Amino acid sequence: MAIPLSYSYRNLWTRRFTTVLTAAGMALVVFVFAAVLMLAAGLKKTLIQTGSYDNVIVIRKASQSEVQSGVDRDQASIIETQPEVAFARNGQPFLAKEMVVLIELPKRSTDEPSNIVIRGISEFSLALRPQVKLVQGRMPRPGSSEVIAGLSVAKRFKGAGIGENIHFGMRDWTVAGLFDAGTTGYSSEVWGDAEQLMQAFRRPVYSSVLFKLRDPSELRAFKERIENDPRLTVEAKRETRYYEEQSEVMATFLRILGITLTVIFSIGAMIGAMITMYASVANRTSEVGTLRALGFSRRSILLAFLAESMFLGLTGGLAGLLFASFMQLITISTVNWQTFSELAFSFTLTTSIAFQSLLFSMAMGFVGGVLPALRAARMNIVEALRAS
Repeated sequence: MAIPLSYSYRNLWTRRFTTVLTAAGMALVVFVFAAVLMLAAGLKKTLIQTGSYDNVIVIRKASQSEVQSGVDRDQASIIETQPEVAFARNGQPFLAKEMVVLIELPKRSTDEPSNIVIRGISEFSLALRPQVKLVQGRMPRPGSSEVIAGLSVAKRFKGAGIGENIHFGMRDWTVAGLFDAGTTGYSSEVWGDAEQLMQAFRRPVYSSVLFKLRDPSELRAFKERIENDPRLTVEAKRETRYYEEQSEVMATFLRILGITLTVIFSIGAMIGAMITMYASVANRTSEVGTLRALGFSRRSILLAFLAESMFLGLTGGLAGLLFASFMQLITISTVNWQTFSELAFSFTLTTSIAFQSLLFSMAMGFVGGVLPALRAARMNIVEALRAS
């Protein structure tokens, strides 16, 4: 005969004060656990959304990012003539030869310098990125010392607002427009004419070549041909894969950090749950004896106390997850370890993170309640009744 679940719920309600305190401790642990996973998910989402599945990026072999890459003009011209490259409406290859460098700009809030990405663009750079929209001002004129800035950069860095000037490459560059790139990494970049930027930084080579595939399934053939071409020292990646790789190192670090902190905090939360449940068992000795005398088995007693402890964990998990969900309203910035530039992104709550958080909270409840539940189940009927 099984003890109804309502029995466990009523006992928790009877001890409301200790129940709230224990659940609050578990909620704090779940909050930290979920927040760190949301941070890693937000970083990954921002970088992956930066790329498009139909686009291919070509960089120098063994380069970890565009900042480290170099593709000379002859190699870029060879890539431009490959049959897999799609054509734009004007009959030109739907392709952009770009240059990427890092500069330092002071933050508006603290005046402290931080690295941002300067991207030299060409005619089709904007068209290759439909997620990027010019929202204010105009595009930089070819051959001019003008740039456009992402909204995130314009908001956080001095000189990056429309009409303002940024000094780098021994020139003053006027911000002619602002673009909105949504939640992608492009929001943390400044764009200008590639040829002008190459002259300013005295760089004779491009950083990358980006193009749209004529057919998304043709990547393998293109990749094999150019990577085995003795004239070329480049490698090709689908743009989504390239940006996914950019997020892996830091996302892994955040997950490891989060799990480490969570394990440390969870030990305290589980000890708290264990103390609460031991106290519950001690205060209900005669009650347990009565249940056994009425015919309830040791297994039923064990499951009833475990259900009580796991419900305590679930309550804390739901509360922690609720508070963690508000973190999605916050945008933070950090250094992307692959490019060493500042990247702005938001916390992202996914179904998987919610499930993991609740599962973790119930696991804490189980671990914290298993020993007290075993103690309750092993009580001798006669001795338990005498305790009353």
